[in-house]
Amino acid sequence: MSIELYPGMVVSGIGTVPLDVVARDGGLKTMQDLLSGVHPAPPMSETLKFSLSEVEEGRVVFKGLPSVAHLNPLGTIHGGWTATIMDSALACAVMTMLKPGEGYTTIEFKVNLVRPLLADMGEVSCEGKIIHRGRTIATSEAWLRDKNGKLLAHGTETCAIFPIENLMR
Repeated sequence: MSIELYPGMVVSGIGTVPLDVVARDGGLKTMQDLLSGVHPAPPMSETLKFSLSEVEEGRVVFKGLPSVAHLNPLGTIHGGWTATIMDSALACAVMTMLKPGEGYTTIEFKVNLVRPLLADMGEVSCEGKIIHRGRTIATSEAWLRDKNGKLLAHGTETCAIFPIENLMR
């Protein structure tokens, strides 16, 4: 069942990717399958109106549509929305580097909000790229831009890499 998150952004469904599939396929194939609709988009995609739009080794792009549903009390898009799309791009850039049998999680991330996001600004794009992938630690960087390419936020992230069995319950 296809779901339209917003006009022009359709996903194959909402759900999660089974960890045994990630363990078997590794991060890049899992992310490519997510993009192609083999796997459903995560539930937060529906709530926050953003989704994966590009994947390659060491790089991902998410697109999103901030709306009035994401406003803070002052009428701008809540920083948590920005942090979430940024964390998604930052972490998924790392995920593309995972080998079969590896899992990961965010250790820390930092986001610099350089311009306010507004409900009527249209689609935004967040590109995440790997900086370094070691045996147990990876770092990434990302940039959130408006439809004209103007920088809205930038950030970095550190992720831990470990055997995926540590996530399986």
